[in-house]
Amino acid sequence: MHVVATAGHVDHGKSTLVRALTGMEPDRWAEERRRGMTIDLGFAWTTLASGATVAFVDVPGHERFVPNMLAGVGPVPAAMVVVAADEGWMPQSAEHLAALDALGVRHGLLVVTRADLADPGPAVAEARAEIGRTALGTVAAVAVSAVTGAGLDELRAALDRLVARLPEPDREAPVRLWIDRAFTIKGAGTVVTGTLGAGRLRTGDELELTGAHRPVRVRGLQALGVPVDEVGAVARVAVNLRGVERAAVGRGGALLTPGRFRGTDLIDVRVHGGPVAALPATLTLHTGAAAVPVRVRPLGADTARLRLGGALPLRIGDRALLRDPGRRYVAGGVTVLDVAPPGLARRGAAAARAAQLSGMDGTADLAGELRRRLLARRADLAAMGVPGADERPAGESPDARPGAMTRPDARPGAMTRPGAKAGPAMAGAGAVEAPVAAGEWLVDRRHWARLQERLAEEVDRYAGQRPWEPGIPAEALRHLLGLPDRALVGALVQPPLVVRGGRVAAGTAGVPPELVTLVDTAFADLGGRPYAAPEAHRLAELGLGARQLAAAVRAGLVVRLADQVVLRAGTPERAAGVLAGLPQPFTLSAARQALDTTRRVAVPLLQLLDARGLTHRLPDDRRQVAAVVESRRS
Repeated sequence: MHVVATAGHVDHGKSTLVRALTGMEPDRWAEERRRGMTIDLGFAWTTLASGATVAFVDVPGHERFVPNMLAGVGPVPAAMVVVAADEGWMPQSAEHLAALDALGVRHGLLVVTRADLADPGPAVAEARAEIGRTALGTVAAVAVSAVTGAGLDELRAALDRLVARLPEPDREAPVRLWIDRAFTIKGAGTVVTGTLGAGRLRTGDELELTGAHRPVRVRGLQALGVPVDEVGAVARVAVNLRGVERAAVGRGGALLTPGRFRGTDLIDVRVHGGPVAALPATLTLHTGAAAVPVRVRPLGADTARLRLGGALPLRIGDRALLRDPGRRYVAGGVTVLDVAPPGLARRGAAAARAAQLSGMDGTADLAGELRRRLLARRADLAAMGVPGADERPAGESPDARPGAMTRPDARPGAMTRPGAKAGPAMAGAGAVEAPVAAGEWLVDRRHWARLQERLAEEVDRYAGQRPWEPGIPAEALRHLLGLPDRALVGALVQPPLVVRGGRVAAGTAGVPPELVTLVDTAFADLGGRPYAAPEAHRLAELGLGARQLAAAVRAGLVVRLADQVVLRAGTPERAAGVLAGLPQPFTLSAARQALDTTRRVAVPLLQLLDARGLTHRLPDDRRQVAAVVESRRS
């Protein structure tokens, strides 16, 4: 199926032409037929000689109904510009053409109607000249009379040639179906219609509905009035929805593939058609079937920031138009450059942003987006419309941890794991460097290298300032490096740095040698009594104060029993083994004697063993070793 919209001045015969081509009545409302004027969108279809099916979106021509016209034209890839031979080029002809140009419609043809009433030559010449100055360029022209039927066969042949030139739609793309009608059918529920420009819809699909807070499901589909199980782009489609009330759906909403679009109310755009500085501060943005008020902030000569009155599911490269509803004219077209732009609060930020936007053309490019953003989540980039953002190299699981990424010989533009070197294909001058993939994050490779350098510097600085600490906390590094996710810290670490216990340090252990020496000296004084603890005054003499002891605990050199009471790491477990040799249960005194230690150590040691489940304390304050009890039961 192909979809073509009409465009042209009021009462130039658009609906009559569609009726003559299809044998169907496009005017849906009784008032439209009574007044002989299209008020809202109409739909009809026909099959051409080639076998191609063409669905027409018939739009109103009156200036009061231009918003309705834009809702129909927005998602459509081709247009049929209609001009009456007896009236020629008129104001709404110009505004409709300006709308097509603003929306980037590049395929169409000119139809001069009422050729039985006047010589079509002057109208053809003037209209082709006007159209030639737009994105439509040079178009075929056909003169017809819907009353006599003259020229209709030539028009059908011209339509055949037109649709044969239309680009093939991407049927594997995510769905974004702009809703142009919504109604209720008794016994079926809510139905919406729209032009499917990309992707596929299937019965049973779960979709997101803009503005809704829960998913909706496709109960049924119709294309050209026929029930179908599946429909692919491009197509006019009616979707029967489950899970939504009619009141929650309206023109301008959209059905979306879940997780593939993000609503945005702030966009940076390139403006076509006139200087940005001349634009009013408030306009209406039309895109798809949606229309929202926007506030315009000029940035450069042809770039601006738009604050939308409501969030829309937009992507980089989308086309839209700006219209002044009060003065009823198209102020210009826009190409979306960024759907998640940076803030402009700092002095000079707007000028810097204008310079950056001047080099952007509305083409979503992974390498370019990462150069500007430095790092971003895969899902966010994919929702912006960046191709390749959600592609994972062979062998990488979607839930792969940061750092467990791709082959080091990845092709140019492919993602590589942190630390991987570019393969031979990337070595040439001008080659696109592969972004670094760290879990759900993609990072510009040069930025990644700078982050690794800074991380190493911060680790060294911390070690110099706090020699007793077993490394800098990963969360502190995240803050210092301005990273949005702590997992990125672990992905940045490379030898000789290591992550241990939530800290990053140099060397395999990350324990200062001076601290190891002091701990060894403190326990050497005990003369081979492993369950004795150094006295507090001896710890102070050696310089093992509270900070140093805390560092020793974090480094795994000692275990703290109580304030100023520490044992070698692993000692509590060995103590449980000694106590297992006592008659069960045993007293505190028996435990102290078996371990050759003092009450100062024995009391907190037994409490620690209780807490770890190695011993059980009985109501009479005696204890028994858990392993011994279990062995007796078995």
